[in-house]
Amino acid sequence: MNAVLREHADQIVREAIAAVQPDAAVRRALSGLEFPGRVLLAAAGKAAWRMAKAASDCLGGRIEKGVVVTKYGHVMGDIENCACFEAGHPVPDENSFRGTQAALDLVTGLSDQDTLLFLLSGGGSALFEKPLVSLEELRDITGQLLACGADIVEINTIRKRLSQVKGGRFAQLCAPARMEAVILSDIVGDPLDMIASGPACPDSSTAEDAKRVVEKYGLRMSPEARALLDKETPKELHNVHTQITGSVRELCTAAAKTCERLGYTPILLTDRLCCQAREAGGFLASILKTHEKDGKALAFIAGGETVVRLTGHGLGGRNQELALAAAQGISGMQNAAVFSVGSDGTDGPTDAAGGYADGDTRGELTAQGVSIDRVLQENDAYHALQKTDGLIVTGPTGTNVNDVAVGLIR
Repeated sequence: MNAVLREHADQIVREAIAAVQPDAAVRRALSGLEFPGRVLLAAAGKAAWRMAKAASDCLGGRIEKGVVVTKYGHVMGDIENCACFEAGHPVPDENSFRGTQAALDLVTGLSDQDTLLFLLSGGGSALFEKPLVSLEELRDITGQLLACGADIVEINTIRKRLSQVKGGRFAQLCAPARMEAVILSDIVGDPLDMIASGPACPDSSTAEDAKRVVEKYGLRMSPEARALLDKETPKELHNVHTQITGSVRELCTAAAKTCERLGYTPILLTDRLCCQAREAGGFLASILKTHEKDGKALAFIAGGETVVRLTGHGLGGRNQELALAAAQGISGMQNAAVFSVGSDGTDGPTDAAGGYADGDTRGELTAQGVSIDRVLQENDAYHALQKTDGLIVTGPTGTNVNDVAVGLIR
């Protein structure tokens, strides 16, 4: 392993994630707002606890009661007057439903003099859920969507129609109270109706869109679930004011600043990366090969969210798979590395935020009898990168603004 490149990768990851913490963003969003009546709080998503804590600190004792629903391991203490729930992600569980029901109870019977401060971040699609189908079927449909390589927009188009709270339905239930929504975006292009499946936003997708997704991937659904696809979601909401407080572009900009300070010339390739993880890894590797003999220190940055098509039963995530796929293309290069991380600190069902590979990675694995092709076929990037000290582990970060991948060449 190239010790200098690995040290630089860790530094870029650490500083980029620190720059997109939601605390300051929530304070900015709340500054200047007036709350004349009662103030209630509901927060959902991977960054929900940190967003709610910032709001509580900012508003003092104004929050009469609140509900926070976040991922397991993401509650970092008590918040005044708020009940905190930890729940399942990326597949919802009974605790997702318990937390969401508490939020529904919170907003029952509100008046037009009340304000609900709604704090939303990525991961809310699984964490903030009250389904109209059984848990077993919801898990099955969600699993099918994750396994077939559907993108986040397609996944949320289906989720909305199987839920009591998604696709603008939660905001509808809050009326006539005013809703002040503060959103941390984890989706390319920041489409409000797709972030956490848009519980506070009119739904731009249609019943016909949902049916096309079902047909495209051959999803198995009960007759009851199929019937729900015909029911349209709210197309207008008049009680909601929304602010977006963070996005993957900010993550990329922060990564670029650290790269520059470390002596690299940063080049932003895109903040809308959306393709198979293996393809993205191969593409970054090919760019590094192109510039191998330029004699310059360059950093190529790509933000967004790739997808993984499951063909095996191994352990890993999209960022780990991207890095491992890149290892093949940069094999033998002395001063090149590719790394990719999720800003929330978790990549797939693992304890790693992502993965790192350099010109030595493939050789190290080959010496241990490990074939990258076979590993990728089995979707077992975690265990392969573990053998080369290529896992990037940050722990829960308290934020979630998508992923960033970087190709470094010195």
